[in-house]
Amino acid sequence: MDFTLSEEQEMLKTMARDFLTDKCPKTLVKAMEEDEKGYSPEIWAEMADLGWMGLVFPEEYGGSEMSFLDLSVLLEETGRACLPGPFFSTVVLGGLPILEAGSDEQKQEYLPRIANGEAIFTLALTEDNAGYDAASMRVKATADGDGYTISGKKLFVPDANIADYMLVAARTDEKAEDGITLFIVDAKSTGISHTVLKTIASDKLCEVVFDKVKVPKENILGEPNQGWELVKNIIEKATAAKCCTIVGAMELVLDMTVEYAKERKQYDRPIGSFQVIQHYCANMAIDVDGSRFSTYQAAWMLSEGKPCHKEVAIAKAWINEAFERFIALSHQIHGAIGVTIDHDLQYYTKRAKAATLTLGGSDYHREIVAREMGL
Repeated sequence: MDFTLSEEQEMLKTMARDFLTDKCPKTLVKAMEEDEKGYSPEIWAEMADLGWMGLVFPEEYGGSEMSFLDLSVLLEETGRACLPGPFFSTVVLGGLPILEAGSDEQKQEYLPRIANGEAIFTLALTEDNAGYDAASMRVKATADGDGYTISGKKLFVPDANIADYMLVAARTDEKAEDGITLFIVDAKSTGISHTVLKTIASDKLCEVVFDKVKVPKENILGEPNQGWELVKNIIEKATAAKCCTIVGAMELVLDMTVEYAKERKQYDRPIGSFQVIQHYCANMAIDVDGSRFSTYQAAWMLSEGKPCHKEVAIAKAWINEAFERFIALSHQIHGAIGVTIDHDLQYYTKRAKAATLTLGGSDYHREIVAREMGL
């Protein structure tokens, strides 16, 4: 398989890298970690003007009608830059599900607003046990007149503090294990409260409490009681997308580490001239390529509409562990300076740990691979 990017993808990659190098230095990343909102509205508006939010949407909704693979190229660059803000949650967790399963009215209402940067979306999925199966969904949506009433608590909801809308997975059928319905919920509705959690990556993950939140039935995404297949599809695409951001982060850290090994001297010679450091860097490069190839295999299959449950799970199972050992080697090479708060490496170290848990750990994905093998 040819992993060479097309000319259009190379242009997208170059444009994104130039923009993020200019607009998203680590001083901004640090500032946004401490900021209440966690993102810059000005940069968000510029990203919308560049067409990033509508990249994969049809032209009729204000998009560029590009593929998931094209989006993967862009996501890789956001990971490389540690881009703060709701791009992932809005486009991947909110926009793609509406594009896939939304009614014509829902697409007309929400997709143009996502594309032009007006609406921020997120997905309220995980609960107390942090599981990614239908049995873990205990938040209830009860039929109430011409709509539903949602009650319960969701955890680790990204960017809920700034979201305009949330896709909320709620149980609507107690008798069926997978009796889940997905709702488009106005995040400013009466009865919704949120608390920003303290996280290792200093990102804006929230606890969201729903207290008898009323949602009209026309806000159901897909069919009532049939939402779990859609949720699984969201998780699969989001997992591949998360792998893309990790690949970008790994590429930047590799470049940073090799450059440091060339410049840092001990015993009157660059530390990169010592065999042990050379082997560390070689192992890091092997992990980067292994991560990239497995990730792009999954992203390409998603773009082509091919079944790829196993391929996505392989990519995430591999990259979870690869990123952690990769970061450990980078710290070995950088030594003491790599653990200081003023060095850029710490941003990627924190995100490496968070990424291993996001959208399932390696054992979770190994189980998917085994199941796809018929075991």
